Order: sequence, then structure tokens, then C-alpha cells
Amino acid sequence: MKRISRGKFEKMQQLSNDHGVIAALAIDQRGSMKKMMQTAVGEEKFSMDQVYEFKELVSQELTKHVSAILLDEQYGFKGIKAKDPNCGLIMSYEKTGYDANTPGRLPELLPDESLDRLLAKGADAAKVLVYYDPDEAQEILDVKHAFLERLGTEALAVDIPVFVEPIVYDSKITDDHSPEFAKIKPKKVIDTIKEFTQDKYHIDVLKVEVPVLFKYVEGYTKDNDPVVYTQEEAAAYFKEAGEAATRPFIYLSAGVPADIFRDELKFAGQHGANYCGILGGRATWRDGVQVYADNGKEGLIKWLDTQGRENIEELNEILDQYAKPWYEIYGGLDQIEVFDIDVME
Repeated sequence: MKRISRGKFEKMQQLSNDHGVIAALAIDQRGSMKKMMQTAVGEEKFSMDQVYEFKELVSQELTKHVSAILLDEQYGFKGIKAKDPNCGLIMSYEKTGYDANTPGRLPELLPDESLDRLLAKGADAAKVLVYYDPDEAQEILDVKHAFLERLGTEALAVDIPVFVEPIVYDSKITDDHSPEFAKIKPKKVIDTIKEFTQDKYHIDVLKVEVPVLFKYVEGYTKDNDPVVYTQEEAAAYFKEAGEAATRPFIYLSAGVPADIFRDELKFAGQHGANYCGILGGRATWRDGVQVYADNGKEGLIKWLDTQGRENIEELNEILDQYAKPWYEIYGGLDQIEVFDIDVME
């Protein structure tokens, strides 16, 4: 029997659709969002108001079709206000990026936030991104492990779910899209899942990458990309990564095009990866940035209500077919004991 506090349980349900699947949209990009908009509109015409409005319109139009949205308050404050009232809200809790002058890509929380404050702002969950190399020096791993232990303990006290997004990397390979990195990525993802689904972290949902670089899977390569994995090897990695998880996990789109993300989700579902949803980001709305730059607010709204909605609905159809309820990893709802924080032993 899995014990879950009432606040966490009710918020997990709020973040999920009627089938217990987390069908969520991510638009909490900050530094990369600013760069995308600057590139699209041109340096001279760019203003931060364009970023604010873009996030607002994406939230306003697309949260009608998803179970939850991930937003940052820094650039997404208008989006938070504009979301559909039935849509759950996940808020970013980490500072964007990392200090490149300090070894280890160390994580840092927003200095003016706490989980209590996010809760007061209407958050149903907090999300924290952590760059993670399971093969890094132990002194760096200790810092990240302790950081996430503190985060999990804070979330227990506040009674709010915490989503952790570990992005794997290798300190010696600079290009994480290369065939060289593709060869070592599966083990890094699997080892990361094994680490962070341990009870001591109190992480409610892992937001993970698929365990392979999908553009190197046999049958899915394009242009001159080499084959790094046969389909059988890729399938085995998906299954192993899924079986390593002892808590709910969802996939992020990691900036891949919409068609690739759909292929990844189908492949995962067909080969036994028991994921319980997605936080789909740029795969859903990225093309809308240039539409907004070229055609303004009305042009973007039209695009979101047609192509953007279609992107969401195609993902929702895949989730309906393959994704499992978040509580299935615990054996189902009848295997969950919901308790009130004030009666904890």
C-alpha cells in the first residue's frame, strides 16, 4: 500500500486527465525563449513584451486541450493568468541555466521563491530541472543529491507534488546531439532514473528524456545521420528505463520536432515503457514563434487554434493509446492510502 498525502494526491489528480494521464504542455523556457523570439523578430524589433504576450496566447488557447501547463513566473506571468481554469498549473522553481564558471552545472532555486509561495500563487506542483551526469565526481553528485533531498523534504512539508527534470550530460562530450553521446546516453538515463526514484528524494514525478537519441534509431534516421541503435536495441533501452522507475515518469519533448516526438511516444508505448504522460514543449508550439513574428497576435491565435491544437490533439491520441495512469505504478487507486498531513505519525 502506497501512502500519499491528501494535498499531493488531489493535486496529482488535478494535473491529470480523466484517465489519470498527465497530458501537459510546457512553456517555461526563459533564456532559450528570449533567443527564439529575438531571432524570429530581429534584434532591432525585439521587446520582452513579445515574449510575455506569446506565452500568454499559448496558454490562453492551448490549455483548453491539455490537463496541465508548466510555466515560469518570470516570463510567463501573463500565461498563468490566461490559462483555462480547469487546467492544472506546474510552476518552475529553479533559476534558468547554470554558472558555466563553476564545475558541475550546479542547480539553484529562485532566490525569491519557496514552495509555500508557489502554492499561494495557485501552483498545483513545482518543477525543478537538474543537469545530471551519474558518472561525475562524487563531490559534485553529493551536492546535487543533497539539493534534491532538501527539495523533496520541503515539498512534503508544504504538501505539494514536485516534478524533477534531470537532463543528462557528459562532462567530456560537449555535443549532446552527437553519435558519440548517443552511445552512452541510454546508460546515463537509466542510472539517473534508478537514482531519483529512490524514496529518500520524495520526488513525485520524474520528467525524463527518452533514453536514446531517436534520430539515430534504425528506420528513423534522416539525411546522413548514422544508425547508432537497431530498433531492437532501442526497444530494450526504453523497456529497461521504464522498469527502472519506481515512481511515475513522464517524457519531455527535448526540443525535437513534433513528428519525432510522436514517433518517440509511439515507440515507447509499443515496447513496454510504462510512462504516465508528457510535458510537451517546443514540439507543440515552436513553429508559432515565427508565425507570431510575421503575423502578430491575430496570426498566432489563428495558428494556435489550428496547427497548435492539431499538434496537441495528435499527442493526446497517442497518450490515450499508450500512456498509463500515474497511479498504476503503485498498483492502482485501490493501492493508495491517502492521509492528512496533520495526522502523520
